[in-house]
Amino acid sequence: MVIPISIQLYTVRNEMANSNHLSILGRIARIGYKAVESGPGSGMNAAQFRNAVDQFGMQVSAYSCAFPTPETLQETIDTAKILGTDLLMAGFWIPDYESVEAIKRTAEKVNAVLPGLEAAGLTMCLHNHWFEFQPVEGRLAIEWLLDDCPNLKLEMDVYWAAAFGANDPAAMLAKYADRTPMIHVKDGPLVQGQPHQAVGAGKQDIGAIMAAADPSVLRWATVELDECATDMMQAVEESYKYLVQGGFCTGNR
Repeated sequence: MVIPISIQLYTVRNEMANSNHLSILGRIARIGYKAVESGPGSGMNAAQFRNAVDQFGMQVSAYSCAFPTPETLQETIDTAKILGTDLLMAGFWIPDYESVEAIKRTAEKVNAVLPGLEAAGLTMCLHNHWFEFQPVEGRLAIEWLLDDCPNLKLEMDVYWAAAFGANDPAAMLAKYADRTPMIHVKDGPLVQGQPHQAVGAGKQDIGAIMAAADPSVLRWATVELDECATDMMQAVEESYKYLVQGGFCTGNR
């Protein structure tokens, strides 16, 4: 299975600071990434961001946004359309999963906007952290949430899904492969609080993880490193080479 490769621009947020965003987008394009996952920022509105990405020969794989509310739903839809993507990614935080009751409230927030997104031709993918894959009252938090949100899709972050070695991320992905059109690919020591590493340099079994995805569902493999033990742009390039030269992903180089 060879999946197109994207990068979450949160990875290079520090490098893009101080009006350096166009330079970094250019470097990402020259490395060979097919797409970026993000939204308007760095002083650019959605149309300006889309234009910049287009000029570098890439596309927006998914709109990274705050989880919409009924009040912000139309703005979210409009922005996604301008960016030229039908995929959205958003997440919640620790208090939203601290109990079964909290998870049910989170599910209500999700279900309040999913029909409107679907009617607009958009797919919302939940981006997880580690706490969705930790137990809450005898089950993983993600299990409680997905029971109550049968139409919610996932952008599974396979590093956080491992929950620092508590879970097999390939098994987690296989379990939810039919509802996972995107994955966040990251690597590292699987130790909480320690920085990430270029994909292929850490303890993740990337081959097993990629093999666990459903090729008829998965549309993007997106590199994301929250922080890194080495120079970030070096890690961005090394991650690309590992995934593309290893035959897991396809890029523009």
